[in-house]
Amino acid sequence: MIIFGGIQLILCQVPNFHKLSWLSILAAVMSFAYSLIGLGLSIAKLATEGVEAKTTTSATVSEAERFWRICQAIGDIAFAYAYSTVLIEIQDTLKSSPAENKAMKHASFVGVSTTTVFYLLCGCVGYAAFREHAPGDLLSGSGFDHPVWLLNVANVCMAIHLIGAYQVSSISFN
Repeated sequence: MIIFGGIQLILCQVPNFHKLSWLSILAAVMSFAYSLIGLGLSIAKLATEGVEAKTTTSATVSEAERFWRICQAIGDIAFAYAYSTVLIEIQDTLKSSPAENKAMKHASFVGVSTTTVFYLLCGCVGYAAFREHAPGDLLSGSGFDHPVWLLNVANVCMAIHLIGAYQVSSISFN
């Protein structure tokens, strides 16, 4: 955390930060990189261990535990769609030119659709690999413990993503 904070302090001193668009692109690429690693490891686990043929209602948890897990899953889904507030800000800053509005709405639609399908795939394949024992964090939870080098690459990608995402979300463009 101290290293993360130090990096943030250094990046906050950069003048004309809005000209560093590459940081936002790098953060997005890192997000897809660690997600692809998690997806690949989940597929590898499914390939080696196979898929259990049982329904989600056969989990060995109490009704109360099942209820709280459902509530947590709904909360996770709601948290994952925090982009909706960013989308409103993007639409608010659009110029009145119809061509620009149309292009930006199309780009937002393609981006949100692609991201949604990709992360749903990650979630479904991860759940298929672990069933009711799926960890909250697939990469650093009790999900995978090998190959260590690949998990380290994923964690570095995650750190770079969070560094870029924090800078982009904390900057004021006034």
